[in-house]
Amino acid sequence: MEQIVDATGLVAVLRTRGVGRGTPVAIALGHGVVGLSVAGGIPIICADIAALTVADADLRPRWVWWDQETAAALVAAGVRVTTCWDVAAVHRLVAGGWRADAARVWAWLHDLPSAGIPVPGQLDLLGGGGNDGSADDGPVRADGHLRAEWIAGGWRSVPSMAGAWAGVVGQAYDLQVGRLALVIAGGDPMSTARSESAAELLCAELAADGLPIDVPLAEQIIAGVIGPRPSDEREADQRRRERDDMVRAVAPAGGTIDLRSPADVKAMLQRAGIAVDDTRAWRLEGLRDAHPVVDALLRWRKAERMATTYGYGWLDQHVDADGRLRGAWTGCDGAAGRMTAQAGLHSLPADMRPAVRAEAGHLFVRADLGQIEPRVLAVVSGDPGLLQATADDDLYAPVAARLGVERPKAKIAVLAAMYGQTSGAAGEALRGMERAYPTAIRFLRDAEEAGRSGHDIRTYGGRLVRMWETRAETDVDADEQALRSARAGRGRFARNAVVQGAAAELFKAWAATVRVRCAPMGARIVLCLHDELLVHVPQEHATAVAEVMDTSLAEASWRWSAGSRARFVSDTGIVGSWADSKP
Repeated sequence: MEQIVDATGLVAVLRTRGVGRGTPVAIALGHGVVGLSVAGGIPIICADIAALTVADADLRPRWVWWDQETAAALVAAGVRVTTCWDVAAVHRLVAGGWRADAARVWAWLHDLPSAGIPVPGQLDLLGGGGNDGSADDGPVRADGHLRAEWIAGGWRSVPSMAGAWAGVVGQAYDLQVGRLALVIAGGDPMSTARSESAAELLCAELAADGLPIDVPLAEQIIAGVIGPRPSDEREADQRRRERDDMVRAVAPAGGTIDLRSPADVKAMLQRAGIAVDDTRAWRLEGLRDAHPVVDALLRWRKAERMATTYGYGWLDQHVDADGRLRGAWTGCDGAAGRMTAQAGLHSLPADMRPAVRAEAGHLFVRADLGQIEPRVLAVVSGDPGLLQATADDDLYAPVAARLGVERPKAKIAVLAAMYGQTSGAAGEALRGMERAYPTAIRFLRDAEEAGRSGHDIRTYGGRLVRMWETRAETDVDADEQALRSARAGRGRFARNAVVQGAAAELFKAWAATVRVRCAPMGARIVLCLHDELLVHVPQEHATAVAEVMDTSLAEASWRWSAGSRARFVSDTGIVGSWADSKP
């Protein structure tokens, strides 16, 4: 039995169900209908998805759905809601890992064996799990697992079934709230769950909205590096050989050189009298004057990357006719929890930044969190001295004063602490940190020891970060040195994850706040890059949006740090092009 309403009646019905600001309302999008479930009541069926826009504006509930697929469908339908709860995102937070399909989440929440999870087309030959031949039997089998045809989306074609599926989503939400109450973390796991969900919604919007690109300028930049657009593959191959020949012309004699082979490049450098552990660009930058081949090689790499990754083909494939660069986004990388993107959105070369240009009548407001990881370390460790240092615009200045060293050495000391560097200048600086900030160092070492021992860890906001069994530990022939090395690597990962994971949580809480606060001014986030937000805003609102982004950081950091006195800062500016921002 369900209650069927039209678009005009949805708000009234939800209000009679007690829905108000923050009330969870589970939804499931069927074919042309939306099923809704409120607090275990009879399902509601509405034939107009756009009605959710009105309900969101009038009531401001927290919409609950399975995963980003629903968020993307809403955005595609022109529906932009304010707050949400993403069951899959919360599962990744609480249970760890990446896999968060409905069947797996449901089984985990009900403590059901994963071996019993059904798959589409599965036959219940023994009859113990309930017949999966008809979706009319309801979404849950007799053994407690979700039915395979419901998981596969068979419910979408029948309006009443959309309501029943929304009820399942609502049950998952209730169970997740109960699980979150049991999570022990330094911060507030419920708050983290909300911001993680908001991040998935933001990802759907980022994928739909895209990043503004000045295509003619982008083509001009590409041409300046690799030449005009080739007319065919033959010409492209000829250009490729010419780029290679520019390096070979100054390379020392002896042997053939495949510039795309690290081993060949390393051998070429050795013939030039340059011995390096690897051929990474940052390592070679300081050796430009050692031999002409180094400079030629670095210039070749820049051109090769442009030609193969960010050239004309990249523009054609990823930049649409409206001049927007679009790629898929995810709110969590499956490890420490950072947002990730495809289509080059997270690795755009600095040379291409001038082409990231605000559209006519608009500007960008760019804000970059300053010294975010050491400030986060102060909060998650509770070190009183480091917390006091966050009051300064430049955290490294008071640290330098406390250590009795110059600022560059203080920065090395802080980084050495977070990344577990123990040799050379970093090791010496780290010993100073141990004396000055013992609580922070103890926190990091505890995390490292947990990682070395193979124990899972939780971030400040409650994300479970699973440790893995190393290859050396499964190899019966591995020697003690290999075991120590493998465990040390896992320890370093854990040491860093407790800081980077917490920083990702704060960043997403900030982004979620900016998204909501700036929306009334027509501003939309178009890029989340590590610790940086780029917001596309109507020109007349740029100054107001910049102010809101700064106040949103104060609001989000206060909420995230549970009232800690730690101070977080951002470099905020109004620009017409991304290149106008400081690098």
